[in-house]
Amino acid sequence: MQASPPSLAAHDLACRRGERLLFRRLSFALEAGAACHVTGANGAGKTTLIRAVAGLYTPYAGVVERSGALALLDERPGLDPDQPLGRALAFWFGVDGFADAQAVMARLRLTALAEVPVRYLSTGQKKRAALARVLGQAAQIWLLDEPLSGLDAFSQAMVSALVSEHCAGGGIALIASHQPLDVPGMTAFAIEDFAPSPAEEEA
Repeated sequence: MQASPPSLAAHDLACRRGERLLFRRLSFALEAGAACHVTGANGAGKTTLIRAVAGLYTPYAGVVERSGALALLDERPGLDPDQPLGRALAFWFGVDGFADAQAVMARLRLTALAEVPVRYLSTGQKKRAALARVLGQAAQIWLLDEPLSGLDAFSQAMVSALVSEHCAGGGIALIASHQPLDVPGMTAFAIEDFAPSPAEEEA
């Protein structure tokens, strides 16, 4: 039976950090094949939005609706720091039933790092390893929080290519980044556009 197409939407979302209202009345709707770039300064609420959409944070108001499995990339690679990279990734590839591990590691330039313990990897290498985990999950919906951080120009272009391929295959990508991506047809919005007024912050 063919899987139903994915969808991802937020309706009148509002989120707080402590007593501070980060954003309110934020809505979007993404269907199969769509990519959306969330821009904004550090601290404006991009990560909070991604966590709320992922179900890791309870919004102050509004609802998130999702159809389809999701994969989350954030600042934590989710890999055992004491394991060699190849073994750490193999564990998750096994959990996800992913059979193309060698091809993914080669594309992400990780093959030569297979015997290096995760804790010794650079920031960019850990980010590429986290991207390998995302690919291994074969999820329809990607939530990517600052996926270009710590990457060189070649790897940044590769991320844009991976997102483009994912969406061309019917996937969805919601990307929070202060850096630009080159993804055909990608929409964008600034998180600051949904910042509260001074009166709303005091309410």
